[in-house]
Amino acid sequence: MALIVAAAALLLILVASAYVLLVLFSPRDPTPSPSESTFLSPASPSTPQHLHRLAAPASVHLTVVVPAYNERDRLAVMLRPAVEFLETRPLDTPTSSPSSLSLPDGVERGSYEVLIVDDGSKDGTSDVALELAKEVEREFGAKRGTVKVCRLMRNRGKGGATKHGVLHASGHRILFVDADGATHFPDLALLEAELDTLEAAQAPVVASGATHGLVVGSRAHLVATEAVVKRSALRNLLMRSFHLYLSLLGLSTIRDTQCGFKLHARASAQLLYPALHSPGWIFDCELLLVAERCGVPLREVGVRWTEVPGSKLDVVRDSVRMARDLVVIRGNYLAGRWTTPGRVPPEVVKAASEARATEGRKER
Repeated sequence: MALIVAAAALLLILVASAYVLLVLFSPRDPTPSPSESTFLSPASPSTPQHLHRLAAPASVHLTVVVPAYNERDRLAVMLRPAVEFLETRPLDTPTSSPSSLSLPDGVERGSYEVLIVDDGSKDGTSDVALELAKEVEREFGAKRGTVKVCRLMRNRGKGGATKHGVLHASGHRILFVDADGATHFPDLALLEAELDTLEAAQAPVVASGATHGLVVGSRAHLVATEAVVKRSALRNLLMRSFHLYLSLLGLSTIRDTQCGFKLHARASAQLLYPALHSPGWIFDCELLLVAERCGVPLREVGVRWTEVPGSKLDVVRDSVRMARDLVVIRGNYLAGRWTTPGRVPPEVVKAASEARATEGRKER
């Protein structure tokens, strides 16, 4: 009897200790300052304007959220091709145009905003971003949209900056993209086409603006290519180990969770982003885990990608940190400290599943 009591006491101590560690390692939502809800732009370079709110109706077709920390030297590599593509692509051809589905009232097809979120940079990223915005708008015009620059007072991490940008997005669709320009931006058309398919399948059962979907750009098809093979053996080993670890913890639907090129339907962003917690590199994994739990239709599309020098990722340190943070995410949901925000309507899930089944039959 004494042995049973001792074992129970030890188990209780272990559980309590694990819970305390979980609380200690769990991120805390920052308190935003009023200035972080404003932006500067070429049209208003010195007078801050208020950002949109995700909870409000969309006012443009696409928001591109760009989290940027100390990116003054790489930002142009992403911004110039992005604005050129958004300003010059034809809007009347299926392979390059935004969705042909109906848009909410007041939203003009092809309209956009690029929202650069300076994540507390120390190298003048905000100033450089604003000057670049002026340059690209002079070069390509600002007929369809504009570039906005929002500055966070303190560094939050990639996830924190991305979440802040999405929570202030105006777009009917919302893309987040890494600031380094590693992903070929015109491949946005591939993600849009996939989201078109998802939304078309849901259109008969839900109203316009209530369709769901999250399309993930993927580098999984590049595993055997020179771009990946030329990486260090350690980096490739850690990459494979991390994906094995993800599958063991329950995220196996998406092969490339970390590619910074993800397109959301607005309704899905409204459902998911207020509930996200992770401020660091593991943010993508939490997003996908919560999306799976909520029933948001997920798709993965191969994109062109080139490794760009100057990454802020420390492969060993950040891999260990991401593994720890993923345990923290799982632990918080299992312990009930964090909760899933809700479920996508079952008719949406059914329509998306049927669309995937139809695609599978066509491929065979």
